[in-house]
Amino acid sequence: MSLQTNFTGTGVAVITPFTAKGAVDFKSLSKIVEHLIKGKVEYLVVLGTTGESVTLDRSEKEAVIAHVCEANNNRLPLVLGIGGNDTREVARTLETTQVDGYSAILSASPAYNKPSQRGIVEHYKVLAKASPLPLLLYNVPGRTASNLTADTTIELAHETNIFGIKEASGNLEQVMKIIKNRPPGFLVISGDDNLSLPIIGCGGDGVISVVANAYPKIVAEMTRQALSHNMRPAQRLHYKLTDLTEQLFADGNPGGVKAVMQRLKLCTDTLRLPLVPINDVVRKKLEKLMKEIK
Repeated sequence: MSLQTNFTGTGVAVITPFTAKGAVDFKSLSKIVEHLIKGKVEYLVVLGTTGESVTLDRSEKEAVIAHVCEANNNRLPLVLGIGGNDTREVARTLETTQVDGYSAILSASPAYNKPSQRGIVEHYKVLAKASPLPLLLYNVPGRTASNLTADTTIELAHETNIFGIKEASGNLEQVMKIIKNRPPGFLVISGDDNLSLPIIGCGGDGVISVVANAYPKIVAEMTRQALSHNMRPAQRLHYKLTDLTEQLFADGNPGGVKAVMQRLKLCTDTLRLPLVPINDVVRKKLEKLMKEIK
């Protein structure tokens, strides 16, 4: 299957569950993979931001990579998150990580050191050459403090081994400019749950979702309906989750979605410092909103 077929639709930014003592909870991870496959999503994204990858050490990451691959058993395409703000180190990680069973790499633009657009281009050119798998760009300026502009994205879209972007700038005008000017086959994927419907309506190719960890069937069906231009049913499904999705991020991600998943008996709501569980006000709002979702 082509990259366009594999990664059009709903991907899930899979959480990394922890035990109450903070160890990776592999039993719950298996349960979550089954939950998502039964929810009929199109693919899984492992060790992204929502997966708390920055607080996992190398051995834990290797164990999660292998465990998800085994639990998935070739049923869905898998994307692996590998990024950072030291280009040489990210390239070395790409060259040395075991990626059997995975189909693509998701890599966020560098955080903290705030590179120029030229620096971002050069960073991704190095990664594209080093990566053993096709590369999906990730623009999330709310975390990186530097926006990957539409012009920069279009420039990178012509690079060999780069096939799309997860766009989480929150800027619809920027997203539309990318969609309008992208080369054939370059995917534009929403990185914001509550903007996925309008982005698809503008010509985008789907979403990499946080809320789908908890409600995969609703998100996947909404996305399929929207991609089929059935906007009325897509709208109904979209608005089932918008209020809950807003609250998921009110006191930090993935704290919100882990709290919801705890209520669904999928995992604990344990996070690793510096992240902490959500506050009681947000928790109560989420519990109320969950009761309204049918």
